[in-house]
Amino acid sequence: MAWWRPAHARINLMTLRDLTQLVALGEGQHLEFKHRVPRPERIAKEIIAFANCGGGRLLLGVGDDGTLQGVRDAEEEEFALRRALHRHSDPPVEVLTERVPISKKRDVILVVVPASPRRPHFLVNGGPEHLAYVRVQDMSVEASPEAVRLMRLSEHDDDVLFEFGEKEQVLMRYLDSYGRISVEQFASVAHIPVADASDTLVTLARANVLRFHTDAREDYFTLAYGG
Repeated sequence: MAWWRPAHARINLMTLRDLTQLVALGEGQHLEFKHRVPRPERIAKEIIAFANCGGGRLLLGVGDDGTLQGVRDAEEEEFALRRALHRHSDPPVEVLTERVPISKKRDVILVVVPASPRRPHFLVNGGPEHLAYVRVQDMSVEASPEAVRLMRLSEHDDDVLFEFGEKEQVLMRYLDSYGRISVEQFASVAHIPVADASDTLVTLARANVLRFHTDAREDYFTLAYGG
């Protein structure tokens, strides 16, 4: 269950100057602006993406252009956020909140999303399929099957064993020539099913032979020692 600092015990750690400096960085991999809590599924998706990708911070009461607008009823906004996460994230994402006063009647709410040890988190939207999301630059995008598997297996990466066979040799030659490869590209050049290509790439990424990269268009893999 999410942890929330009760209002009576709230201690403001961020000053208005700190907030202004943070906003000046602009939206990116670990920072998002919202003028208020949007639709429950949408805010849950944003926070899920942060939790699945090393954490981040969301500022409620800040415009897309960085304008400090604030929210009139911070308690109501926090309640809406808490309810959205309770109903639409599985497992629930733990967050911290802090109110930063910008005027007598308005606050900006800082929502801190720690890197989650319980990932992957999925968006529950009432449909039959729950989707995971990840952060790519300043966007929250649907996680690929490989991203989900790597998150699930991240705690079991010790002593990963694999056989270096013909398809692995094809893979290494391709990477030597082109530097990166997707699941579909590997399946094509190695003449193997997509499922087998995915399994091989995930195994090599867990063994730290390959490095996995999320991308808005198509995830890909590179050699880990290639930087």
